[in-house]
Amino acid sequence: MKKQLLYFLLLTIGLPVYAQQYKFIDVSKITSPAKYAAEIKANPDNQLIEIKKYIPGIVLDIRYATKNNFTGQPVYKQARAFARLPVVKSLQKIQTDLKPLGLGLKIFDGYRPYTITVKFYEVAKDTTFVADPRKGSRHNRGCAIDLTLINLKTGKELDMPTGYDSFKKEAAANYGPLSPQKLHNRELLKKVMEANGFSVYPSEWWHYDFKGWDKFGLLDIPFEDL
Repeated sequence: MKKQLLYFLLLTIGLPVYAQQYKFIDVSKITSPAKYAAEIKANPDNQLIEIKKYIPGIVLDIRYATKNNFTGQPVYKQARAFARLPVVKSLQKIQTDLKPLGLGLKIFDGYRPYTITVKFYEVAKDTTFVADPRKGSRHNRGCAIDLTLINLKTGKELDMPTGYDSFKKEAAANYGPLSPQKLHNRELLKKVMEANGFSVYPSEWWHYDFKGWDKFGLLDIPFEDL
């Protein structure tokens, strides 16, 4: 709150607070912290909300805060997940809808600072499974969620086509040659997500974009500053 207030005060008196330069994109396409603070003041839906605080029962497995991810190293300093307020509200409804089925959500990733997207591209050099830094990611806008389904009683993930962050062909959202159980679980996730305003990314069964994502700007604010 103090940092957001500082950003807003600097904005109102006209002092520059965002001199960051980027390799792949013009800085004017990234929403500065000061502008972000002003957007929140104008419309609370713009705020990045910490998912765990809004939905206490939801499970997190933030792989990018560990070495257990495709880069082989931690890229987040904190194991936290954020998304824009309308996104989190929809996730809350999904969690509620799944509970009578004995199921719940596990979140792998939400909002992702733009700088991390650049790191991913520099490691993978592939825009099928990582976003093109020249365009930015839905994750950078706080409108994409990586997730799966879990059994609430056991805490175990449901059997899906691949593990999270797999670059295999089986990770595609419509890949066909799978066991009936994998197909059922993948389609169950898709059904509940689509019913609540999300659409699946074609190359990744776990990645869902929220409707209206294009109304939100790209951000590069670290978790520790939110």
